[in-house]
Amino acid sequence: MAISFDKAFGIHQHALTARSGRAELLASNMANADTPGYKAKDIDFQAALQQAQHGQNFSLSRTDQQHFSVELAPPGMVQFRVPDQPDTGDGNTVNMESERNNYMENALQYQASLEFLNGKINGLLKAIKGDSM
Repeated sequence: MAISFDKAFGIHQHALTARSGRAELLASNMANADTPGYKAKDIDFQAALQQAQHGQNFSLSRTDQQHFSVELAPPGMVQFRVPDQPDTGDGNTVNMESERNNYMENALQYQASLEFLNGKINGLLKAIKGDSM
């Protein structure tokens, strides 16, 4: 009998991909907190998860040929965040407290999916080896 990894792992394998892309984007926001005119971005996680489930890669389009190609999220998934603080005068919309909170929440959810997958893999290994640990 063949093992179906898609059925065994469920949605968590795709959630890792989407959460990883979101973590990179949130880290980019924090790195640009002092960049004048920088607009905070985020990923619509539910839409990104659906894209990951359908096997679509995470990538951003380049606006200039000299820019590096960056893989963060599917085209159309990255959205500008609505500012939740008054404009500081430089046009930057990054709220560091909010970004840190979002990053930590995303990291915890990433870790939860990773732990779930680890448990599933250990269970499959026991079934394959016949161990009764």
